[in-house]
Amino acid sequence: MAASGGYNYRDGTQRSSHKVDRPLSLNSNPKSSVKSKALPASGPRRNSTGSIGGGGAGPATSKNDTGVPGRVRVAVRLRPRNAEEMVADADFADCVELQPELKRLKLRKNNWDTDTYEFDEVLTEFASQKRVYEVVAKPVVESVLEGYNGTVMAYGQTGTGKTYTLGRLGEEDTAARGIMVRAMEDILADVSLESDSLSVSYLQLYMETIQDLLDPANDNISIVEDPKTGDVSVPGASLVKIRDHQSFVELLRLGEAHRFATNTKLNTESSRSHAILMVNVKKSVKGRDSALPSQNGNNSHMVKSLKPPVVRKSKLVVVDLAGSERIDKSGSEGHTLEEAKSINLSLSALGKCINALAENSAHVPVRDSKLTRLLRDSFGGTARTSLVITIGPSPRHRGETASTIMFGQRAMKVENMLKLKEEFDYKSLARRLDIQLDKLIAEHERQQKAFEDEIERITIEAQNRISEVERSYADGLEKERVKYQKDYMESIKKLEEQLVMNQKKHGSEKITNGPEDDGSNVTTIKESCRVHVEEIDDLKKLHQKETLLRKAAEEEVQNLKIQLAQWKRSEAAGNSEILKLRKMLEDEEHRKDKLEGEIATLHSQLLQLSFEANETSQRLDRNEPGKVGGLESLMTQVRHPQIKDSGNEEKTSIAKLFEQVGLQKILSLLEAEDNDVRIHAVKVVANLAAEEANQEKIVEAGGLTSLLMLLKSSEDETIHRVAAGAIANLAMNETNQELIMTQGGISLLSMTAANGEDPQTLRMVAGAIANLCGNDKLQSKLRGEGGIKALLGMVRCGHPDVLAQVARGIANFAKCESRASTQGTKTGRSLLIEDGALSWIVQNANNDASPIRRHIELALCHLAQHEVNAKDMISTGALWELVRISRDCSREDIRTLAYRTLTSSPTFQAELRRLRIDN
Repeated sequence: MAASGGYNYRDGTQRSSHKVDRPLSLNSNPKSSVKSKALPASGPRRNSTGSIGGGGAGPATSKNDTGVPGRVRVAVRLRPRNAEEMVADADFADCVELQPELKRLKLRKNNWDTDTYEFDEVLTEFASQKRVYEVVAKPVVESVLEGYNGTVMAYGQTGTGKTYTLGRLGEEDTAARGIMVRAMEDILADVSLESDSLSVSYLQLYMETIQDLLDPANDNISIVEDPKTGDVSVPGASLVKIRDHQSFVELLRLGEAHRFATNTKLNTESSRSHAILMVNVKKSVKGRDSALPSQNGNNSHMVKSLKPPVVRKSKLVVVDLAGSERIDKSGSEGHTLEEAKSINLSLSALGKCINALAENSAHVPVRDSKLTRLLRDSFGGTARTSLVITIGPSPRHRGETASTIMFGQRAMKVENMLKLKEEFDYKSLARRLDIQLDKLIAEHERQQKAFEDEIERITIEAQNRISEVERSYADGLEKERVKYQKDYMESIKKLEEQLVMNQKKHGSEKITNGPEDDGSNVTTIKESCRVHVEEIDDLKKLHQKETLLRKAAEEEVQNLKIQLAQWKRSEAAGNSEILKLRKMLEDEEHRKDKLEGEIATLHSQLLQLSFEANETSQRLDRNEPGKVGGLESLMTQVRHPQIKDSGNEEKTSIAKLFEQVGLQKILSLLEAEDNDVRIHAVKVVANLAAEEANQEKIVEAGGLTSLLMLLKSSEDETIHRVAAGAIANLAMNETNQELIMTQGGISLLSMTAANGEDPQTLRMVAGAIANLCGNDKLQSKLRGEGGIKALLGMVRCGHPDVLAQVARGIANFAKCESRASTQGTKTGRSLLIEDGALSWIVQNANNDASPIRRHIELALCHLAQHEVNAKDMISTGALWELVRISRDCSREDIRTLAYRTLTSSPTFQAELRRLRIDN
């Protein structure tokens, strides 16, 4: 731990033994019976529900809540005596007396008189972390899950348990988990990560500068306020999506390690910055979709309403304020004194704002401090706010305790107007309609194909049956006709033969018998004719029967034809149904296109109005008439970007320009003949590349190729600097890193580094190469194309920022080599040593600049982990630096890594024994 007056980063692994990060002891302090003053009539009203926030999670209060809806809820928590106070204050009673059942606190003025105060909740020194979370933060978390913004804040003197209450991770004792961890557990249990989104930012306000605890290099973040809604945001902060509870705990541990802390007389590890955790929740509202009957009135076909799904966006802000302190008691001096002044100024500004809100003042000085700007929504805004004030029992700090209590009393008078954050998710609606349309089209195509196949099959089958029946009946009729014709001819022939025989017989009988036999012959002839007539009748009957059979066959053929016609009509009806469904789909698509067109038109009109207003304002400022249109307007916007008050507003202007003009037009200006146009165009692209959401679009549109071509073709130093910065931003993505290497980016960056003299240009180039050095797959290619030599060549500049980027690149390269050696994918000496980087590393291992020194120390530790590098490190003096790092490094993780490396290397151990150095 650094001595008083110095500062260092907070190490999350050590906090369990320092500061207030210890379990609340079961020490009970004696309370004396004192006389209480009556509360003033204008004092804050007490919440009878026993929980801050009224036990509800919406804007309406519960039936048992007698407080004002939306009022800031305040709880007071007493820290038990610590070891120092038990000795120093052993003969004195505590300066406060708690009455938790009455939600009252008595503050001793002297041995005879006390002041009494009421709060929404009074938590004794025995209150568990779970109890504190349930009454202070859980109602706020429930409100956040229902779509309202929420804030949980801890305020109090340094060393009274604010960080213990909010930020304790509970790794050793799960019961000691703080509000941050427990809140995330409840949020993860309620949201669905498949349909909802959850993201976290972790910041610190140090010396009126907002810094990103998840990305320490991002140390000057600006605040952006929406001029219409008044919402406050920090778009420059890292926004990390949360998938599980363990990843959130790792983020908290990382942020705590980067938070500033120092040793004072009041606290062994006093926070020197305000920590702000922002949890953004985007949650879909289920059960809001409805169904409508289709246009044809058929209740069996329902179509979904075009009403888009509703999403609720809310934000939970957990604020761990730095402790207020008196300089004479804390013993701060030097830089620690400046830190204390900054802390007290920001807390004073917060107190002034709360006083103004409590008194309903017309002016609230929210712009006096960045802390009050960040908490604008928490006090007097739209968020549900809970405040826990932490106090200590020591009578020596009665003044600080009284000040903390009065702060809480004034905060209880502040009222917020809670608002539900709901909006329509048009993108989700469009995706859903696209999916539904694709499914309907595919289903329609399948049904139409199946229907056509079935119709074709039935038609073919009917035609085959008809043909078969016609053939069979035709064959039968022909056979019967031939048969009866043959029988008829045979019968006629028999009759003719019989007639001839009868005539012959009759002629012979007539000659023999004479005329008397004529009567019998006539009788015989008549009998013969009768027989023939009967045979002819039988033939007619058979013919009629065959005729009837033919008619029956013809009727069956006709029935089959009728059935075929019915099938064709069914096919026509099916086709009509298909056409109706297709018409419905076209109507749905038309309505969707119309809705998207209206939205796009509104956006376009809004951007056009904003652009025309800005253009008119600029013309009036310059007293220039006229308008600029087409490509000339675009080039004018690029040449003369609007000048704003802050960097974030300039980014907003560039974003509007991007939406209005389009990425392709902006990229086309990179090839303009006018050098000024190219400069301003590459600045616009660089600003867009700084946003992660734009990087993929830039690469897909060919922006990376254009930037590399600028490095190759342009000789302007400004273009080189800005283009290298944009490439450095794009190189933070692994996919983009491979594209940069594939397109010869490292060679172009090396050439730019060799020709550049401007420190800022070299810093951008070194940053881009440093990002590429962190990719395991590109090690050999990067070194082969001169990346390492380019880094070492830039040290000639001597500028600290350039050297810091060079050191970062060497550290990334050494880390990748160490990992490859451990995995067995690399053998032999380090490529850094072969390229001569070791001597420069040793020379700068104890550099005064902490960023340079930290990266160099990491690089040395990674190089030393591979035994084959040991002899080179001994010969160049790197061993001495490793010994120094293992003993004197301010960061415990690097110090531990150096010690473990020294003890695990046989070569280093032998050299240390030879030099009689005890490690």
